[in-house]
Amino acid sequence: MTIQALYDQLRELRMSTFGNALREQQANPKYNQLTFEDRLSLLVDAECIQRRENRIKRNIRTAKFTMQATLEDLDFSPSRGLDRRLILELGQSNWVASRHSILVLGPTGSGKTYLASALGVAAARNGYSVRYHRISRLLHTLGIARQDGSLTKLLRTFAKTKLLILDDWMRDTITIQNAQDILDVLDDRFGHAATLIASQVPVADWHLRIPDPTLADAILDRIVHSAHRVQLEGESQRKLRAQRSMPNT
Repeated sequence: MTIQALYDQLRELRMSTFGNALREQQANPKYNQLTFEDRLSLLVDAECIQRRENRIKRNIRTAKFTMQATLEDLDFSPSRGLDRRLILELGQSNWVASRHSILVLGPTGSGKTYLASALGVAAARNGYSVRYHRISRLLHTLGIARQDGSLTKLLRTFAKTKLLILDDWMRDTITIQNAQDILDVLDDRFGHAATLIASQVPVADWHLRIPDPTLADAILDRIVHSAHRVQLEGESQRKLRAQRSMPNT
């Protein structure tokens, strides 16, 4: 087999990084001092690292976050009430592996969406599939899927997602059909996958915002009782950012 034929086969196998690393080895005499096993190990390592990075990028792209957020850039100012140790522990995504839930709570502008997204990015980096949805848009998507007959397929997609992030939870008025749709999503995930809910509405008020008491009981039973809670405090982050960006006079 010629070297070009080998490169063609690597390209056909979608091992382009392996092929590029092999070209580098052939062009650099220093690799001649290594054993065959060592050279092969370097090639395999390069391919595995690239595939891992591609998977992370794909996970983040599929999640459709509305902002770029990372735990590295998170503001741990004392006024926000964040437990640094807890947040960094959650950033390891063991709770996703254990199929637990997290409630991110706090007033408007306190940074709930940023924290939720940062934990989602951490999960994506740790190899988990993630999807981010504002609850109003999720309900709209579910309504359309019901009309065009794709609801079962959509619910199956949500069920397979390792981490589902629901933002602006219970902020807007919902209907009985909305509540049933939410229950369908959560029912498929309960005990099988992790869910993160971000809300400015106190947990004590959630039951009253769901129009059917039976559905309310079922929904809250699946997300509230065993969930980790992260409470954000302090002034609106939007307000503080606006103040910092204003020129001094």
